[in-house]
Amino acid sequence: MSKYLDPKADLTFKKVFGKNKRLVMSLLNALLPLPKDMKITDVEYLTAENIPENPAKKYSIVDVRCTDNFNRHFIVEMQSYWTQEFFTRTVFNATAAYSNQLAKGKAFEMLKDVYALSLVNEEAFCYKQDDGYIQEFYLTNSKHTEDIRKYLSLIFIELPKFKPSNRGDEKMKNLWLKFLTQINEETTDVETDLLANEEISEALEIVKTSAYTDTELAAYRKYWLDISTEKSAIQGAEKRAEEKGRQEGREEGRLEERLSIARNLKQMGISIVDIVKATQLSEAEINKL
Repeated sequence: MSKYLDPKADLTFKKVFGKNKRLVMSLLNALLPLPKDMKITDVEYLTAENIPENPAKKYSIVDVRCTDNFNRHFIVEMQSYWTQEFFTRTVFNATAAYSNQLAKGKAFEMLKDVYALSLVNEEAFCYKQDDGYIQEFYLTNSKHTEDIRKYLSLIFIELPKFKPSNRGDEKMKNLWLKFLTQINEETTDVETDLLANEEISEALEIVKTSAYTDTELAAYRKYWLDISTEKSAIQGAEKRAEEKGRQEGREEGRLEERLSIARNLKQMGISIVDIVKATQLSEAEINKL
């Protein structure tokens, strides 16, 4: 039996960051572009359900939701398989968290910033490789891009693009991302810098296989099976759509070829009846040429 479970699974991720304030604070302080004088020193967990005031409106469930000592709101999600719908859902969750802060009769000045941190276990954005593994989205003026409004911050970290660095100011960022990308069921030896750090060491204890019941292990295995099934279904649909596009392209090419032949025959004075026989086009199609 493996010694560790993968922290990117739904069950393990929520156990590490959804129940341990110290660990989620460490993660957020390390990965988010927070002002240096506004580091998180305390958090309060909120319900993972984003429940709208109007029952008729849509709601969703996220991995971790919390607010901090500055009343800022944080949404943390681990996404093992990327689709464009996930980006849309991130926007929905962030805007809902922002608007739901305001009770009736309260001033808009009461609204606090919202950070949506998405850890993606795939290369989600088709940017150049040297554009890095962290993609940040804010409100900005298209004509004056220096005018950035950070009421809503959408931070996507593409885990497969992460490469550890030796920058001292990014020590915790490197450690957390190494924890997320290097620890899995095949891990036998953990790097000493991970073991030496108090927060990472605590997280490692949480994802040890021995800490889980048989029921939890079954749920863990089912999660990865569901991910594989979802990937296969989406990739199958994409392959069928691609093949359909190719088939339609071939048919369109053949039609263009027959139209070209018919056009040439018509210019040569060949009868419509004979052109129909030669090209299998209808008289109406030939008359339009």
